[in-house]
Amino acid sequence: MMEHKFLAVHYQLHSLKDGERTLEEQTIREKPFEFISGFGVSLEALEQQVLNLDKGAEFDFTLTPDEAFGDYDPEGVHQLQREMFCIDGKFDVQNVYPGAVITLTDGGERQFLARVKAVDTKTVTVDTNHPLAGKTLNFTGEVIENRPATDDEINALIKHMTGGCGGCGGCGGCGGDEGNCDSGNCGDGGCKHCK
Repeated sequence: MMEHKFLAVHYQLHSLKDGERTLEEQTIREKPFEFISGFGVSLEALEQQVLNLDKGAEFDFTLTPDEAFGDYDPEGVHQLQREMFCIDGKFDVQNVYPGAVITLTDGGERQFLARVKAVDTKTVTVDTNHPLAGKTLNFTGEVIENRPATDDEINALIKHMTGGCGGCGGCGGCGGDEGNCDSGNCGDGGCKHCK
C-alpha cells in the first residue's frame, strides 16, 4: 500500500522560451503550496521531483510541456454565443471580460475552467487550455515539510474531493461544530470554517 505524504513546498515557477525566463507564479514562505501525495492534487511531475526530498532540501528542475500541462491545443479555443452569458436578459459584464477565468459546464454537467480571450457584440471567445499549456517550466524552491500524512488529513481531503466538508465545519447544518459536519453541504455559508 502506497504511503501518502503531506508536503509543503515554497517555490518560484518560471516559463522558459528562447533563453528568456518569465516568472509565472510563486508562493511565499509563510504560505507554501501544501498537498498530500497520491491524490492528483498537484502536478504529477512536481510531486515526483519533491516526494523523496527531506525537509529543508532545495530543488531546481525543468519540465517539458509533455511532463507539465501538455501542448497547446488550438481546438481548445471556442466561440460561444454571447447570450449564454446573460443573467436576467443582461450580459454579465462583471464576470465575463477579456482575461477573466470563468467556469463552464459541458453537456454532461462536467465543470471546467476557461479563460475569456475576447468579447464582441455576438460572441465570447474562450480558451480551455491550461494557461501554462505548451510551456517549458522551471521550478526552484525548498521543501518546507515532508512527512507521512495523518489519517485525519487523508480523510478530510477525500471528503473535500467528493463534495463533503471533511470535518472543516463549513457546512450550513453543523453550526460550526466540526464534529457534527455530515451534511456534505460545505462552502455555502455555514460557519465559515472552510478553507
